[in-house]
Amino acid sequence: MNFDSFFAQYSDHELEGAVPQKGGAKGELTNDALFQLPLIALIILVLAKDRRKPKVQEIGQFVGETIELTMSGFKGSSHQLGWSAGMRIRTVNALRFLDAAGLVNVLNDHGRVSISELGKKVLLRATEAQADDLAYNLAQIARAYRNICVARQLDLQIS
Repeated sequence: MNFDSFFAQYSDHELEGAVPQKGGAKGELTNDALFQLPLIALIILVLAKDRRKPKVQEIGQFVGETIELTMSGFKGSSHQLGWSAGMRIRTVNALRFLDAAGLVNVLNDHGRVSISELGKKVLLRATEAQADDLAYNLAQIARAYRNICVARQLDLQIS
């Protein structure tokens, strides 16, 4: 049967189909749906590669703040991802994965996270395509992290 004969056969009939409507607007995502562990793991690798190594207890805050500063959907928003409990839980899970895979080292004497040689190779592989969106966004995250660290240092000097 082709389209013409199908529509000719059923044009005389009144066919109606009810589409069930579920509550809530479609297309809106919650904070938890936006952040997958691979993205958070890459952000942690970027932070751990910087000269200022983040402390374990600060890393959830830094991941949230860098996402707020770099991703256009969160710039100027009231989401406060740095304080999100869901974000911090996912950050801990990503950090556990990176540590188990040998991509980062958690230095127990100071509690700082540093990138391993294998982690550097993974990050280099992710950023070597300069025209790639991922490479661009990871560079933006690295810049945002440096800006956050400089701003905090200046705040300490002022007060």
